[in-house]
Amino acid sequence: MDTPAIIVTVAGLALAGFVLWYFFFSARQTASAVSSSSGVQEVAITVKGGYSPDVIEVQRGQPVQLSFYRDEENSCSEELLMPDFSVRRDLPAFKTTLVELLPQEAGTFPFTCGMGMLRGSLVVK
Repeated sequence: MDTPAIIVTVAGLALAGFVLWYFFFSARQTASAVSSSSGVQEVAITVKGGYSPDVIEVQRGQPVQLSFYRDEENSCSEELLMPDFSVRRDLPAFKTTLVELLPQEAGTFPFTCGMGMLRGSLVVK
């Protein structure tokens, strides 16, 4: 191998490593729900290249209101899927969409964009 081939190979491996780290090993933002005076657990989530926060902790048996604000026009983030709660919602750009749930079982429940590239988790304690 000549020098340019080695440089391209090393750069490609470094980029692949970065992608793996970003999607599987980077630090995740965790937020606990804040209970309102009516007992509803509320969490605001910004959708922009991912979910922020992407791990949401709530209590079992109490209603949950998730406010998804989509701060972009990227087509990947235009749909929200929460299969364990039978939720499929369109997320209009630059608007807030409310998702209301009543989690009855403890566990970790994933949510994704329509393409499965953006990921988050609802942790029910």
